[in-house]
Amino acid sequence: MRALGYANAAFDLLKRSAIPPYPQFYELLYTYATGVNPSLNNRINAVFRSGTSPSSDLAEALYNEFLRSDMTERMSSVSERMHARIESVHEAIDAAMTTANAYSGSLQSATGDLERDLGGDAMKDLAARLLSETRRMQDTNRELERKLEASRDDISALQRDLDDVRRESMLDPLTKIANRKSFDEGLAHAIAESEKSGAPLCLMLVDIDHFKTFNDTFGHQTGDQVLRLVAMTLKSNIKNRDLAARYGGEEFAAILPSTDLQGAIIVAENIRKAIQTKELLKRSTNEKLGRITASFGVAEFNPSESASTLIERADQCLYAAKHAGRNRVISEDELVEIAEIPTKDVSAA
Repeated sequence: MRALGYANAAFDLLKRSAIPPYPQFYELLYTYATGVNPSLNNRINAVFRSGTSPSSDLAEALYNEFLRSDMTERMSSVSERMHARIESVHEAIDAAMTTANAYSGSLQSATGDLERDLGGDAMKDLAARLLSETRRMQDTNRELERKLEASRDDISALQRDLDDVRRESMLDPLTKIANRKSFDEGLAHAIAESEKSGAPLCLMLVDIDHFKTFNDTFGHQTGDQVLRLVAMTLKSNIKNRDLAARYGGEEFAAILPSTDLQGAIIVAENIRKAIQTKELLKRSTNEKLGRITASFGVAEFNPSESASTLIERADQCLYAAKHAGRNRVISEDELVEIAEIPTKDVSAA
C-alpha cells in the first residue's frame, strides 16, 4: 500500500518534469517520495522553490551525490587487483612451461647422446649442461611457487574485501541493520526454508507513530536518532536467527522463522513496550523531547503464497493498527474484529 503510493508519486514527478524515466532517476524520485533521505529532500525542495525546471543533468548530479555509493568503485578496485594477480600467475606458469619444454628437449637430446659412445670430456660437458638446465628449471619452479604463494595471500585478502563490500551493501547506512535488499533476500530464503521444513514463519512490520510531525518539529538529526533507536530496540529484542531490517522511511520489518503467530505477537508486544519506554534527549541541551511509540502488523506465512502476498497481509495489519489508535500490535487474526472501525486519516503517521 505505502510502497505503491511512493511509486505513484515518483512516476508523477517523472511525468511532470523533463527527466527521462531511467531506472536511476526513478530511484532518485522514489527515495524523495519516501523522505528517507532528508538531505536529498531539502535539495530537491530547494530546486522546486527556485522554479528551475528539473533536467536530466541535474537529476544525474543529484543521483551521483546522494544515492551512488562507493560500492561500485570498491568492487572495481577488487576486480582490477584480482585481474593483475591472475595475470602475474599466468605469466609465471607460462615461464615455467617454457622452461619445462626446454628442459624436456635437453633431456631428449642427452638421451640421444648417451646412446652413443662418449669420451670422458664429452660426458663431462653433457653432465654440466644437464646440471645447468636442472638448476634453471629449479629456479623457475621456485619463482612460480613464490608467485603462487603471494597470489594465495592476496586472493585471501581480496576475498575479505569482497565479503566486507557485500556486508556493507546489505546494511542500511543510517541504522546499521539490514536494508531493503537484504530483507528481500532474507524473506525469500526464509520462505523457501519454511516450505521445505514445514516450520512456521511470521513477518512483522513496524511503523513509527507520527514520525513526520516529530521530524518536522525537532529536525532531521533528531529524526535520525529516533530511527537508530527503533532499529537498535528491534534488533536487540529478536533472536539471532531472525532478521531485523529497515523496510523504508520510518518503517521497519522483522522476519521471524520458526515462530508461529502467537509467538510473533508476543515478540511484537515486547518490542512495542520497549520502544515506548525510551525517552529521547536532545544531545546538545539534554532537553527531554518525550517518548515515541510504534504500530505493528503481524502475519503468518501460508504455504505456497508469495513473498509479496505475505508482505501485503502484514501491511494490512499495520494499517489496521494505525486506524485503531496506533501504539498497538494487530495480527491477521484480529483484522475481522476491527473491520467495522471507520477509516480516518493517518497521513501524519
